[in-house]
Amino acid sequence: MNLIEELKEKLAPDRVTTNETILDQHSRDESYHTPRLPEVVVFPESAEEVSEVIKLANQYKTPVIPFGLGSSLEGHVIPPNRGMSIDFSLMNKVLEVRENDFLVKVQPGVTRSQLNKELKKYGLFFTVDPGADATLGGMAATNASGTTSVKYGIMRDQVRDLEVVLPEGEIIHTGNLAEKSSSGYHLNGIFVGSEGTLGCITELTLKVYGIPEHIMAARASFSTVDDAVNAVVGILQAGIPIARVELLDAFSMKEVNLYSETNYNEQPTLFLEFHGNEAGLKQDIEFTKDIVLDNGCTAIEFETDTAARNQLWEARHNAAYAYIHGNPGKKLMVTDVCLPISHLAGAIKDARKAVEESGLVGGIVGHVGDGNYHILLMIDVNNKEEIQKSEILNECIVEYALARGGTCTGEHGVGIGKQKYQEKEHGPALEVMKKFKAVLDPNNIMNPNKIF
Repeated sequence: MNLIEELKEKLAPDRVTTNETILDQHSRDESYHTPRLPEVVVFPESAEEVSEVIKLANQYKTPVIPFGLGSSLEGHVIPPNRGMSIDFSLMNKVLEVRENDFLVKVQPGVTRSQLNKELKKYGLFFTVDPGADATLGGMAATNASGTTSVKYGIMRDQVRDLEVVLPEGEIIHTGNLAEKSSSGYHLNGIFVGSEGTLGCITELTLKVYGIPEHIMAARASFSTVDDAVNAVVGILQAGIPIARVELLDAFSMKEVNLYSETNYNEQPTLFLEFHGNEAGLKQDIEFTKDIVLDNGCTAIEFETDTAARNQLWEARHNAAYAYIHGNPGKKLMVTDVCLPISHLAGAIKDARKAVEESGLVGGIVGHVGDGNYHILLMIDVNNKEEIQKSEILNECIVEYALARGGTCTGEHGVGIGKQKYQEKEHGPALEVMKKFKAVLDPNNIMNPNKIF
């Protein structure tokens, strides 16, 4: 028997497929990286089935690529040389809500919106909001963050425990239900962000929060990006517990208006959101208003109405789609650097200059509260000159960030696209990471050629 025949014995035959359409769906993510077909796609329903599948992959020395929804942005789910894609879409159950412990246990195929729909019944919500309705397994694998990380933290901060199937089929748990622990190595921290290179996540226990009593959103326009970033620094230094603070440059605001049919000022703009009780929010908002006006804010508007607030954040989340829609025939490349907030204004100014000098279409957006910003760059993937220009531009902003103590990726992960910066960013620590990989995955079957 061959691998595919043995897989069909372990799983139901209809959950093992070589259908060309399904293979194509698992050959790509949302990035500009070149797609490659897997040899087979399997759809397990339990950790035990994942274990059996991985044991077979190990036996046949076949690469294993975990797959959530394919919304990643650095080629994480693209197979290296054929291999097996493990699709977790059938493992999509919310297993347990422990409302008194503010914890939830889920399978990896559960999406962010699916979880929040379930949690709403308990007056709870899950905070990490990367924009895309990604699966929680994929979000843990890439250590996703997003718009709310300035207040609530990133994916790694929410993970209390993971069930992981290791590359030789063993099933382990990396944590527990306790709020804190000083027992042993921090395995949660090793597996979150490992991008499927150390094992397959088959269950997650996550921290959740009470839905805020009151939510207020605001939009503040500025003459310059410097003014906008300085306003953010002022807000953070004042200790205002802001829940979201997002920056869009003037070019991005123009694209957003065209796509979302809004009429926002086409200037560098902060999108802000505040969570809390009514009395506390009133004080935070007044203090914020004073700070932004002191930093050159030209206009500020508050949204108390739920529909208007949702429209504001929908416009922000759709910024990438606005660029795609406005530039037919081109593919979106999203850069992703993060650096100390004191260097953010200079970084964004340098990035804007680099975009203009490249001649490519691009705008800047960012989770500026934690120093993370992106260039949304539209390129013709069949045009070698544009590809080269985009790579030079990306290298320029990464080098700027690394030189100031930053990172080449704040939330998208390494995948294929950021491998070449790993040695410069991590130095000798990169060899330690490789040793982890070699010990856990001696046959190098787990998502090979990613990160390293």
